[in-house]
Amino acid sequence: MTTPTQSDTPAQPDAPVRTARRTAELTGGLQAADLADFYRDLHRHPELSRREFRTAGKLAAALRTAGYEVTEGVGGTGVVGVLRRGEGPVVWLRADMDALPVGEETGLDYASQVPGVMHACGHDLHVTWLMGAALALAAGRDVWSGTVVVIGQPAEEGGAGAAAMVADGMHTRFPRPDVVLGQHAAPGPVGLYSHTPGLTMSAADDLDLIVYGVGGHGSRPEAAVDPIVTAAHVVTRLQTVISREIAARHSAVLTVSQFHAGERSNIIPGEARLGLNLRTQDPAVREQILAAIRRIAEGECAAAGCPKAPEITVVSSYPTTVNDAALDTEIAAVHRAVFGDGAVLDAGPAMGSEDFSLLAPAGVPYDYWYVTSTPLSVWDGAPGGDLMEKFANVPANHSPLFAPDLSVLVPGVQTLVSAALATLA
Repeated sequence: MTTPTQSDTPAQPDAPVRTARRTAELTGGLQAADLADFYRDLHRHPELSRREFRTAGKLAAALRTAGYEVTEGVGGTGVVGVLRRGEGPVVWLRADMDALPVGEETGLDYASQVPGVMHACGHDLHVTWLMGAALALAAGRDVWSGTVVVIGQPAEEGGAGAAAMVADGMHTRFPRPDVVLGQHAAPGPVGLYSHTPGLTMSAADDLDLIVYGVGGHGSRPEAAVDPIVTAAHVVTRLQTVISREIAARHSAVLTVSQFHAGERSNIIPGEARLGLNLRTQDPAVREQILAAIRRIAEGECAAAGCPKAPEITVVSSYPTTVNDAALDTEIAAVHRAVFGDGAVLDAGPAMGSEDFSLLAPAGVPYDYWYVTSTPLSVWDGAPGGDLMEKFANVPANHSPLFAPDLSVLVPGVQTLVSAALATLA
């Protein structure tokens, strides 16, 4: 009898390859048609933030059928499903559920049936992916140990849904996670998975700004203080903050997205209201821009002789999303093993924002990545000679034309399952 040499010993697959094999076992029985039916139904029936009753109910029903302990009404309409399989790590998987006040223009045969409301950001995909992953992990529970917590989060779109779930005991009522995982549909040719270790999404602030004037008759502007003219000067001046006050090495975006004033063409109103959106990646830059907004608004109102200073309110704020670098590197390696080396890329930090990170208790690592979803026919037909040029010319999230390719349904489930298996014992 001889002792095997190193060359005689069969090579053992590394951890990502083993995880990829387990993922194939758990997701091999996925029925794309069933996922598509679930997705189309959600897409036809979008629900705005904090009103996701039907969506939450469908997710909860699917989780109960799969054997999860389900709690509804967390943070409003949030759903939490818990599946325990012996001792081991605890993995949280999250998807947001709300739609947007956008009228759909895709022409799809399963387009929104709710006037003025659409899943223009892909949250219907997120819920479908989460449901599929939850079912696959439940069906394959004999190959892993630990606890899976599935989270259907309400009100991501400016509604502070993650904060509401935390305030309702998310961190104390359910098993404490070892990792928190999430993903987002994104424009780009189907088949790519973007991972960025560290900073991956920006902080966001929504602000309301009220300019107070003195109302009057349109024929006698000299007897009034026109808040529309003053607010217009504020809008114009705000365009210089990023270009003239922020160093080029910093990324920041300041958008005036709402301007409301007046009711009749012959009446000068008494006030004008602006809605602002600020995106930053550095806390010091955020404070600098917020101070500039206040300085410009107060200065323009003083110059116009407004009867009182403007009112500026930060109505919502999201923090930066900073992936745990080691965890992201690990999951990116798993996704390479599942989908191939060329399928995973690092697109760098985005100016988009999320409240996903608020779900992770302090000190718990989290990871958030992107799944590209633009149909190849749309991508190939878009003008541009490289990835970034084409990226700018296809329907993006929040567009009334945003229509993900249904071929991403199964891969989007596999990304979540493989990421969960990378941590579960």
